[in-house]
Amino acid sequence: MSAVTRHRLLLLLPLAVFLILGGYFALGLTRDPSILPSMLIDKPAPVFALPGLSEGEKGLSKADLTGKVQLINVFASWCAPCRVEHPLLMRLANEQGVTIHAINYKDKPDAAKAFLAQMGNPYTSIGADKDGRVAIDFGVYGVPETYVIDRQGRVRYRHVGPLMPFDVDEKILPMIRELSK
Repeated sequence: MSAVTRHRLLLLLPLAVFLILGGYFALGLTRDPSILPSMLIDKPAPVFALPGLSEGEKGLSKADLTGKVQLINVFASWCAPCRVEHPLLMRLANEQGVTIHAINYKDKPDAAKAFLAQMGNPYTSIGADKDGRVAIDFGVYGVPETYVIDRQGRVRYRHVGPLMPFDVDEKILPMIRELSK
């Protein structure tokens, strides 16, 4: 290979790098960021037992997750997207009759109670996950996250980020109806 040819190939190197990186990022932009793989899909929910927000208050455990299709919502009072989705959770519980349990993630109990007093409480039960261990077992990336649990206590769907009306209308409610048959 002559020196002139090597020089020309060297000039094309930045263009080749740009095309490879551009293709990689373009592919990434076409994917839905709320769809993250979960090892728990179609598998039993992790074994756990969390205390309630207050001393003596009922918490949440795996035993609460069988018998009917239900949701688990991972939330925290310090989480701004949790405030965005909260009215939707209220609607699901009050208008659709969906049972929603909560894992309160790395939060102060008084702050969580104030959040629920201000925004309303759509949850049937709440477990205080003060150290985040149970959330890790569920594979939580960050709050909020919502899981659909079937009648046998298996995780059937995971939604990362705040629920939006189209998520509820197009994914969550149809799945609850199908799993409830």
